[in-house]
Amino acid sequence: MEVLTNMLKIYLHHFGCLLILHLVICQGTDDPHISGPLEDKTFSVQEGRTGVTYIYRFTLQPPTVKLRLTGETDGKIYIYPKDWSLYVNESLDWETKNVYNLQVEGLNENGQKVKGPYSITINVIDVNDNPPQFSQREYFAAVRQNSRAGKPFTYVTATDRDDPTTPHAQLSYSISKHFPDPYQTMLFQINNVTGAISTTAAGAKYLNPADGINYTIAVRVKDMAGQSENSFPSDADVIVTVLENLWKSPPLVKLKENSTEPHPMRITQVQWNDPGAKYEIRQKENPPTKLPFMVDQNGIVYVTEPLDREVKDAYSFYVLAKDKDEDISLSYPLTINVTVEDINDNPPTCDKTLTIFEVQDNEPVGNFIGTFHASDRDQENTLNSRLYYNIVDQSPKVPSDNMFRIEHGTGTINLLTSALNKEQVSNYSLKVEVTDSVFRTLCNVQINVIDTNDQIPIFEKSDYGSLTLPEDVPLGTVIQAIQATDADEPFTGSSQIVYTINKGDPNNTFIIVTDPKTNRGYVKINKALDFETTNVYNLTIHATNPEPLVTGVQYNLSSVAYLRVIVTNVEEAPVFLKTIHTVDIVENATIGSFLTTATAFDPEGDSIRYTLQSDGRNWLRIDPLNGTIYTAAPLDREAQRTYTVQIVATEQTKASRSSTAQLRLNLKDVNDNPPRLDKNFVFFCHPLQGNEKKKIEVSDPDEHSYVQRFTYSLVGADATQNWNISKPDGLLAYISPRNMKLEEKDYYVPLKINDNGRPPMEGVVTLKVILCKCTEAKKCFLELDGSSLPTVGMAIGILTGVLLVIGIILGIVFLKLKRKKEYELKAQTANAASPSELRNLTNTDLY
Repeated sequence: MEVLTNMLKIYLHHFGCLLILHLVICQGTDDPHISGPLEDKTFSVQEGRTGVTYIYRFTLQPPTVKLRLTGETDGKIYIYPKDWSLYVNESLDWETKNVYNLQVEGLNENGQKVKGPYSITINVIDVNDNPPQFSQREYFAAVRQNSRAGKPFTYVTATDRDDPTTPHAQLSYSISKHFPDPYQTMLFQINNVTGAISTTAAGAKYLNPADGINYTIAVRVKDMAGQSENSFPSDADVIVTVLENLWKSPPLVKLKENSTEPHPMRITQVQWNDPGAKYEIRQKENPPTKLPFMVDQNGIVYVTEPLDREVKDAYSFYVLAKDKDEDISLSYPLTINVTVEDINDNPPTCDKTLTIFEVQDNEPVGNFIGTFHASDRDQENTLNSRLYYNIVDQSPKVPSDNMFRIEHGTGTINLLTSALNKEQVSNYSLKVEVTDSVFRTLCNVQINVIDTNDQIPIFEKSDYGSLTLPEDVPLGTVIQAIQATDADEPFTGSSQIVYTINKGDPNNTFIIVTDPKTNRGYVKINKALDFETTNVYNLTIHATNPEPLVTGVQYNLSSVAYLRVIVTNVEEAPVFLKTIHTVDIVENATIGSFLTTATAFDPEGDSIRYTLQSDGRNWLRIDPLNGTIYTAAPLDREAQRTYTVQIVATEQTKASRSSTAQLRLNLKDVNDNPPRLDKNFVFFCHPLQGNEKKKIEVSDPDEHSYVQRFTYSLVGADATQNWNISKPDGLLAYISPRNMKLEEKDYYVPLKINDNGRPPMEGVVTLKVILCKCTEAKKCFLELDGSSLPTVGMAIGILTGVLLVIGIILGIVFLKLKRKKEYELKAQTANAASPSELRNLTNTDLY
């Protein structure tokens, strides 16, 4: 009974299917596109269709009277024996099986094969019937404080069981929100193609492990590239822990100079937050010098050679962390400071080869003679450079040894005995030993014994009268020579004369310089004269000696002279109170904005008028009466960052003297320019192979923070269908073909680029994308246009023209040769003719 029931079900099933099939076939089986002879065929059937799906009707030619179907029918694919139609009686599933390989044979009435077998391939067409699935429901990741914005610190991945060659399985990632949101701005971003998660510029700035916050990022993935309302979504969470920033400047490095350790020698280490960074050393000091340091790819910093503190006692340089693949800086550079510590490696040195002092032969015991100076190149104010002095020899030892004493710690020399006698010994030579804790050096000191200073300088005249000078006399001008004489021993401190102005010059407007050979004094202008301040100077000049006078002798009026200087007025140019004005202003400042006020005065009290010079862009105006400067036109930092003009103050007199000051305008940027393409074309080799991408080179003339952020999007349906933008939230973006069947030609792809500034500036640019045949070197191969080549007719015309020109040239040459021969023949005839015959020859006969 059960067997009969099953047979009845099968019969009813086939009967229903055949009835439906018959209805379908009767509606148009004569269509040549769905019927035809036995041959190899390939068909496509969309998955998920219910009921009977008609595919194709075979037309039979004798002796074929029936067909036999074999292969991967899976109980779903049949041939209807009444009209030999191929059909599917239940839905197919692309994810289960996407290709069915069948064979069909033609049979005669005896069931013998007379045709075939023929290959029948049925491709199952995918429909979007599977949502994407994340590889896990929750992801866990960690990010370092101050990590570079746009640098991925984790990835999420999802898969879709639909056909990967169709948009059904093209996935797009996004972040809907993160929890908590303490700054009301997105701290994280995701690459919509790769699922790479990174910090935004705000995240790089604000994320701080000290806050103790674990962030939950709600990530969503959609198929159909997220472009369709019918796309399937899926969600996952990413739990992010903020870790301490490892990118920190190390402590001050202290190195002993002249180290004997093997070099390169490790001194410190830096570490980027993530593995895979490369490190570089950059100069910080200006002008740059060769640095004796290096850094390896583990961030270990080495000194490459022994350092010498006396050459350079400190170094400061940068270490950069760069992305190994993109060769861009990952963050701000770190400063490495190195101090070179001193060791005692330098002996004392004598400041002079021979140090000379003078002492009078009647000097009392204990008198100061002079201070001997030596130096040490080791670090100042340390034990390494602390010096001690000692007299180790005196020559001659007359009348006795040890006649002089030197202070052990200061080098001060004093007289130890009063037995000096110039007639007996005129000079002494001392050997002074200078020592530090390690080294010792001998220096030479000579002490000359001179006569007593018992004569005073005497002026040749006591009154040098009056001088009249204009107030604009240049500095350093000699205005008067003066002379005094001294009867003491020549060329000693007793006879050397020093001139000083004791009265009448409180501001040191004048100085007097002495010629050491003649003792003549020269009065010079030391400071600018000013009639309005002082118009008369009554100078009192004294002449003295460096050596003290002996007891009982004093300077008197013979060592005093007088000079009167009268200053006359000169019309002077106005004087600015401030010669350089520096103003910072934003470039979008409104016209008429106040900048500064330049103030000048005229020494003679004349009125002043102000003007501007070098205002080439006509950005400014000045009030001619009070010197107030305003903006007169829109400013543009991208045209000129620092704008410098000259402020001219002119006195309103016949002389019209003027002076200038400078206004330096520093323009501060505002975000008023959209990004632009640095390179407006890219190319791909045709035919496309897949996985091609080209970098889009973009810049923005405006100033931005350390890490500049651009966002990119395609404009228009054609651009969206044919092209794809990867890394759309980063500084670097790449364009790649989405449609692998693009023709070989030029495409113009509109891109919308936003700089995310304040305010954000957005612009649409057109990128030319060239699909071309390529050489082996992956360069575009440009075929010559056949229309640019000469045709056969053109070639014949060119050749004919060339031959014609050659013929003309040859004809002219032959004609000249012929005329030359005729002339020579007539000349010979003329030479042989009689005088009477010659007279009958005309010029025409000769030429």
